[in-house]
Amino acid sequence: MKATAPGKVILFGEHAVVYDRPALAVPVTQVHVDVEVLDSPRAGIFIHAPGIDLHAELNSLPPDHPIAAVILKVLPPSFQKGAEISITSTIPVASGLGSGAAVSVALIRALSSFANRPLSDDEVNLLAYEIEKLHHGTPSGIDNSVITYNQPVYFIKGQPIETFKAEKPFTIVIGDTGIPAPTKESVGAVRRLWLRDSVNLETIFDEIGQLSLIARRSIEHGKPELLGELMDQNHALLQSLTVSSPELDGLVEAARKAGALGAKLSGGGRGGNMIALAGPVNAESVAEALISAGAKRTIITQIT
Repeated sequence: MKATAPGKVILFGEHAVVYDRPALAVPVTQVHVDVEVLDSPRAGIFIHAPGIDLHAELNSLPPDHPIAAVILKVLPPSFQKGAEISITSTIPVASGLGSGAAVSVALIRALSSFANRPLSDDEVNLLAYEIEKLHHGTPSGIDNSVITYNQPVYFIKGQPIETFKAEKPFTIVIGDTGIPAPTKESVGAVRRLWLRDSVNLETIFDEIGQLSLIARRSIEHGKPELLGELMDQNHALLQSLTVSSPELDGLVEAARKAGALGAKLSGGGRGGNMIALAGPVNAESVAEALISAGAKRTIITQIT
């Protein structure tokens, strides 16, 4: 059985989404995780994930290992067959593109089909969220949602997921700093700031949430060019939350100088990715400027 899952990028609302404000995220199909599950003549369940140098039998992994946890949750206790699980990914790890959630979603789908227990999207999403807790501590749920449904989502924690469509396509250039950015660490840092000064932090979260709402309306009404200024405002607010970095700020500035309509960090911050809103003709030049400014890789993706 085979299954695939895309990457994702957050357009607006990171960090504030953990505090019940809205966020926008979109799938990035240019990168993906692919999982294949095959019958094996030998007893046991063997996992091969060369991207993270993992070659192991299930019982040798701790039960809270994210991949082991998926297998234990999806396969029934009575499952006796041998299996070989192959996991390959083109999504950079710890870069804000949803690598962990994509692995979970693809693995859940492949395993549930293999066990003749196909799951609905809602069931896949719920299971993937449980695994996200192992990755991120207190995740927002946005990664697993946008990857499971493979559509742009407007997300408020604890509320029904809203998918939406872009009235007019627009182009995003993603620039990767190449610096790993474990979300758990930056989420924890913002939590400590909030505990020290909740009034100020709540105000910042309100402003970020408002940007997410305006951005959704701009996308739905066919005015994506308005997103540039919103991105710039959102980046400044994320800087005030201490989750940017010199590398991210440098790429954001380089994108703006190269003609991007706006730019911001995306995801947990302190490394990982930034995004820039490009016009229809200058995406390549923005991507080249990002590489010149130190980005390790770029992805040009069209949101439709």
